[in-house]
Amino acid sequence: MAVTAARTTRVTLPLSPYPETAIEARLRYDSTDPYAVSLLFPPLHPDDDPVEWWFARALLDEGRRAPTGGGDVTVAPGPGATVHVTLCGRTGRAVVRIPDEAVAGFLRDSFALVPSGAEPAGADLDAELARLCT
Repeated sequence: MAVTAARTTRVTLPLSPYPETAIEARLRYDSTDPYAVSLLFPPLHPDDDPVEWWFARALLDEGRRAPTGGGDVTVAPGPGATVHVTLCGRTGRAVVRIPDEAVAGFLRDSFALVPSGAEPAGADLDAELARLCT
């Protein structure tokens, strides 16, 4: 049975033209994919799709304390009790500043569902195979 943890919080994009403008983002964990978390941004315009990035839960946890990651996603402690998640894609790079208390609370909730090291037990392999084969 799938269980989820989610937390909606206000984030900023410190390297954007509007570094102090807060937008809503949602951190989400689903036990059917126990190693991953998602960071979801709502659509900017009514006809747009939301933007969702998936990356390792361990990356988010470790990045709260020290810079980590490579490739498309890196995570590092930011100034003033924040966490910086850097997302690199085909169209560019964005740094997302998330309050550390939101990240810590979200991770606490996700680890209560599936503790670190117990991820394989939380995986619903049949559901993942069915999803991949459709």
